[in-house]
Amino acid sequence: MKPKRSQDFASNAREALADEHLREALKRGTSRFERERRDAVSEVPEWEDLREKARLIKEEALTNLDRYLEQFVERAEAAGAKVHWARDAQEACSDIAHIIDAAGGGTVVKSKSMTTEEIGLNAALAQGAPPPVETDLGEWIIQLADEPPSHIIAPAIHKTREDVGALFAEKLSIDETHDIEELTRIARRFLRNSFAEASVGISGVNFAIAETGTLLILENEGNARLTTSLPRVHIAVMGIEKILPRIEDLEVFLRLLPRSGTGQRMTSYLSLITGKTKAAEEGPDAVHIVILDNGRSAMLKDRVTRQSLACIRCGACLNHCPVYREIGGHAYGSVYPGPIGAVITPQLAGVEKASQLPFASSLCGACRDVCPVKIDLPELLLELRARLVERRGLPHSPDARSPLPRRTLERMGFRLWAFAMSGPRRYRFFMGVGRRAVRITFLSTILGPLRAWTLGRDLPAPAPMSFRRAWQRRRGSKR
Repeated sequence: MKPKRSQDFASNAREALADEHLREALKRGTSRFERERRDAVSEVPEWEDLREKARLIKEEALTNLDRYLEQFVERAEAAGAKVHWARDAQEACSDIAHIIDAAGGGTVVKSKSMTTEEIGLNAALAQGAPPPVETDLGEWIIQLADEPPSHIIAPAIHKTREDVGALFAEKLSIDETHDIEELTRIARRFLRNSFAEASVGISGVNFAIAETGTLLILENEGNARLTTSLPRVHIAVMGIEKILPRIEDLEVFLRLLPRSGTGQRMTSYLSLITGKTKAAEEGPDAVHIVILDNGRSAMLKDRVTRQSLACIRCGACLNHCPVYREIGGHAYGSVYPGPIGAVITPQLAGVEKASQLPFASSLCGACRDVCPVKIDLPELLLELRARLVERRGLPHSPDARSPLPRRTLERMGFRLWAFAMSGPRRYRFFMGVGRRAVRITFLSTILGPLRAWTLGRDLPAPAPMSFRRAWQRRRGSKR
């Protein structure tokens, strides 16, 4: 699959909207997540209190991140872990490559990790050796398909069982089947040897506890536990924002994250890892923790955008976003799609590469309502939009055919609107003109904003008469 770019979001979105098969798969997957989340949340009367507690804990951690990071490193190294600091993706990939070389190379297995996707780890390691084997079922599917993830927690949400069956038949030279249990057994059979052969296992980190130097990894398949326990060397990759102050803080997040992400009361596997194992215990001989910045410090300095670092990667905002649900993750051209991706991608990758993403939202507020840590995503999207417009005007749309710049048209439109709304007579006149203009269908094919709107929807039909006239008639009929 040819990689898509964030700067091509508009054309990517049009392509996705034309793919009925993709939209049906997305509808099925996100609707299931939405329904199961709603049922799981309804069982917790104190849900809003938990969200507020989580927000405060994250705020405390981010406000004092330097202190908590130092405490985490001190405790982790005291327990036998080796900590590596990486300023950017290149440093992180280089550190990981050196650790693998020191371990003798060979097979490397990797459990699901958005942070390693962010730094392009697989591609970086593949330059000198075979890439790590993805062991999460969804990640393994898209690795076989040579595609990036389409969702934060469900990488292959855009594929149906028929798609997976055909993919397995092509890539694994087996008879095609569409039975989900059989497809899972096939994956298990092919992956099992990789765990036994691997000398290095790479994982992400859900939370890192400053108080104890402990890593927490959540999963449902058991592959992460095999990745972190069978190979002799374990490499954990985490962003600086994964820190929580205290072990007791986990009680809040362990109730929020599974319900928000998959609608589960608890994930199937919860692994707490503190340093390397002792001589009498099973597990790796060495634990390396790569702590990644990669633009996060700049986000931390900004009072408004700092809250985006509180994200716990549950994916709830994607499942409830009317934009993501129609086009999926690949259209964003980013590792992080959906509302949270529209916020953090411009900050991590740079606004020049992702200037269209903050505008990829209806601002309905559903993402804010379901976020387990109460990130105000609409506020962040509006803030980024304002900064982009102030800096360089509105992002260019490939659909714009007017010779005038988009920013000029935008200003003219708002000035006309302000003029029309400044007096009752003007209001009545322009509303009357507007009601008649909407009925002229060919206008939507020649006027830029209307044309863009009607590419994917119909303009709402106006009522037979205005509310004011209907009210006057009603009052007159009652006299």
